[in-house]
Amino acid sequence: MSQPSNSRRKFVKQGLQAAIAFTIVPRFVLGRGYLAPSDRIQMGFIGTGKQGRILSGYFKELVYTVAGADVDKQKLALFQNNTEKYYAGIAQKENYKGFTAYTDFREMLERKDIDAVAITTPDHWHAVMTVMAANAGKHIYCEKPMAHTVEEGRAMVNAVRKNKVTLQVGSMQRSQDKFRNAVDLVRNGYIGKVKEVLVSVGDPGKPDDLPGMPVPEALNWNEWVGPAVMNPFNPELAPPVEKDIYPNWRNYREYGGGLLSDWGAHMFDIAQWGLDMDRSGPVKFIPPSDPSAKRGLQMIYDNGIVMKHEDFGRNYAVRFIGEKGRLDVSRSFIDSDPVSIATTPLAAGDKRVYNSPSHYVDFLNCIKSGKDPICDVETGHRTSSVCALANIAYWLNRPLEWNPRKEEFKNDKEANGYVKANIRAPWKLV
Repeated sequence: MSQPSNSRRKFVKQGLQAAIAFTIVPRFVLGRGYLAPSDRIQMGFIGTGKQGRILSGYFKELVYTVAGADVDKQKLALFQNNTEKYYAGIAQKENYKGFTAYTDFREMLERKDIDAVAITTPDHWHAVMTVMAANAGKHIYCEKPMAHTVEEGRAMVNAVRKNKVTLQVGSMQRSQDKFRNAVDLVRNGYIGKVKEVLVSVGDPGKPDDLPGMPVPEALNWNEWVGPAVMNPFNPELAPPVEKDIYPNWRNYREYGGGLLSDWGAHMFDIAQWGLDMDRSGPVKFIPPSDPSAKRGLQMIYDNGIVMKHEDFGRNYAVRFIGEKGRLDVSRSFIDSDPVSIATTPLAAGDKRVYNSPSHYVDFLNCIKSGKDPICDVETGHRTSSVCALANIAYWLNRPLEWNPRKEEFKNDKEANGYVKANIRAPWKLV
């Protein structure tokens, strides 16, 4: 995974500057506690590695970060040091209660004074932690892809809805102007009737074949693996704190879904949004004829639109192709052929999608209002499902028929086995 782009950093900074004074009103879920209108939300972070540190930087001016949990004591110590240093340097911290570090996230969830948690762990942990956090009455910011399997995603949806908490998925491109503008143009017919969508992202997930190495003293490897299959430790999966990189666990199917899922959770997400398929998904998956191919999967929607996993020479991006032209969008550009499509302002009567100028403020605003955020739990589930299903199609290398309503493959027991959660005891999705 690449470093956040300059455009992303600029977008985040502008959104946070506009919201430094943000406060929230009483917690929406009755019986879960009370926040006075003048109080800032108190937030804990589960996962304090590279992405946890980045995300806490986006939230630090909006909330009080009062806790962190990690199975790597060195990463946890760095996160605590950074957090305490930040709050020691600001004047408006009269209600800040300090920071507590936990090696077991369950202890953090027991705290009644923590209103929300951010889950920034490897993908295989998202579902178990989200269900437990929702059952504890915590609002949740969950990094993308939201779920590791389809069954895990549905369990997350059920837990969030049952407990009436807010969940925002970290597919933050939905809160960026380029992508919102592209989706508005597509949905309002500026490229004409959509025929197909090309999505350029990385490879499918592969089995963990890394050699075992000694486990560092600071790391609890059993708890890092948690609900996943127990494999030997390798620093590619959990690098030491001094190696400031995005870990490669995301390449392996036991813990992630390859860059097909890691970046697909961004780009398939935009494709689904543009096609107005946030509550559904493709019904057919047709893999390339070459079983070794890592591109070429076709995903066909019930309305006949084809979405292809295909590189088209513009790095990670989405291309919408319609009867009147095509529209390309990524974090660094939005353009079209003919050029007039991307430069045409929306008409007064055009419909517009949800406008979230800041992904993080949107999350907090929705805790306040009880409304669904721009990337709510069902949306996140449907996007992560596309990623998971695409991986299954590559792994099995045969055409598959999917029922988005029942969330199962038609007449394919083996494929449906991959749909199921594979949770290692004693962890459970309850």
